[in-house]
Amino acid sequence: MGAVLSFVALHFVSKQVNRNMKTYLAVDIGASSGRHILGWLEDGKLKLKEIYRFKNGAEDQNGHLYWDIDRLESEVIDGIAACETAPESVAVDTWAVDYVLLGKNGERICPAVAYRDSRTETVPDELEKTVPFAWLYGRTGIQMQKFNTVYQLAAQEKEMPDVFEKAEKLLMIPDYLAYRLSGVAVNEYTNASTTAMVSAEHKTWDKEIIARVGLPEKIFGELHKPGEALGGLTERVKEKVGFDLTVRLAASHDTASAFLAVPAKDENAVFLSSGTWSLIGVELKAPVTNDESRAQNFTNEGGYEYRYRYLKNIMGLWMLQNMRQELGDENSFDRLTELAQSAADYKGRVDVNAECFLAPKNMCAAVKNELMKQGFKEPTVPEMLSCVYHSLAESYAETIKALEKLTGKVYTSLNIVGGGSRDEYLNKLTAKACKLPVYAGPTEGTAIGNLIVQMIADGELASVQQARDVIRDSFEIKIYEP
Repeated sequence: MGAVLSFVALHFVSKQVNRNMKTYLAVDIGASSGRHILGWLEDGKLKLKEIYRFKNGAEDQNGHLYWDIDRLESEVIDGIAACETAPESVAVDTWAVDYVLLGKNGERICPAVAYRDSRTETVPDELEKTVPFAWLYGRTGIQMQKFNTVYQLAAQEKEMPDVFEKAEKLLMIPDYLAYRLSGVAVNEYTNASTTAMVSAEHKTWDKEIIARVGLPEKIFGELHKPGEALGGLTERVKEKVGFDLTVRLAASHDTASAFLAVPAKDENAVFLSSGTWSLIGVELKAPVTNDESRAQNFTNEGGYEYRYRYLKNIMGLWMLQNMRQELGDENSFDRLTELAQSAADYKGRVDVNAECFLAPKNMCAAVKNELMKQGFKEPTVPEMLSCVYHSLAESYAETIKALEKLTGKVYTSLNIVGGGSRDEYLNKLTAKACKLPVYAGPTEGTAIGNLIVQMIADGELASVQQARDVIRDSFEIKIYEP
């Protein structure tokens, strides 16, 4: 087990915000919840205050999984209204790949289907002749995931072709929410890059991919950089919140924002954004789109200032979140940890990225089935939990080894941000498996990255490096040695 060298948890200030301070508002929405966090600089340190929180989750309707996008919009507006005074600006970040389509009058003409929906199950195979994955990866650098936007759009075109006859614009989820705040509909680069339809080399929509999938080119607008101002609030929103402010583009893919918040001291650090998904990788100046990278299923997502996030998506805490719910919400995550530790010597492991764990009807049953397929006797609950914890940690270690081989670099630390940075047991197992020191925190990495972009755009911070220096000075980080 790794030893804990220092610990001070990320905390939010409870005091009143100094009215003379410039404040900025990050709206950070994940698959299970959303939050509004105010940030400002005080005495050279970044201060945070959570002012609003709400639940999120996909809903099963008529055989599909949907996001309640109207409720999300309402929550975003209510959270802005919760500010005592008007911030300088607001920006929205969310998960990637999901989208809506707008008609000629700017109205939404299709529901927001969730990425765990089964509609794309057969699409990659069906598209292989016209859009072979090897060709697609070479152009975009985006890893194979059945829910990538390119496959979602192909599924929709097959199921609802008439929608594309009416469509004038495609917006990713944070694009749409920013549009509903400002009235300005644009495509933000970092989230667009996850669609597998943006050229990794040219950083623009790839017209040949769009044509091969059979989609109208006109719905794909010019890509805009994080930090750009869209303007003020619409009159409708101003009336609801009671003030005006600037709406900016965040690095609107939550992972792009989270990576910005990693307070790494050098370029030899691996980043891990740990939440429902675990996204582990490094920042590179150029994409890696060769055959070996494709075989290892690494992805090249666009980041702030065109810093490529070279990473792998790992199932992450999704598995533990589901198991907790199935075992009864009265079981806290601390209780799950206790149970897992009681079976720490259990040898069973699973591939955490196996298809069966993406959207199972019952996660515990899925884990149990996979273990029994390997010849293990029926596992107990503690054994299943131990298996998932160890499998996640070992998956991180395997990914770092692959990163070193693909980039030709030796990495010296693992920096974890996000909610998973609070999981002490997983962090200890990860340090041991990776044989690297683990630096855990800050917890609200995504919101901090969102705020950083706004502050740089407004001139409060000069650069990403300065921002990372400020973060390192603002929040003490928990360290786990292997």
